[in-house]
Amino acid sequence: MTSTVVGILVGAILAVSALVFGFWGFLLVALFMLIGALVGRFAEGRLDIRGVANAFSGKRTS
Repeated sequence: MTSTVVGILVGAILAVSALVFGFWGFLLVALFMLIGALVGRFAEGRLDIRGVANAFSGKRTS
């Protein structure tokens, strides 16, 4: 799928969740989508956990 199609699907899912579950349900669905994306990238080997941890702790990498 192209990134445009994925963006449309994500937007539709978030819009439906906001209508059905309200604001807090919307935030929960968005959080779970983010966690799912991070787990997927880690499983594919395209996410460096150490780099993410360093970015959150304020350490720079070269």
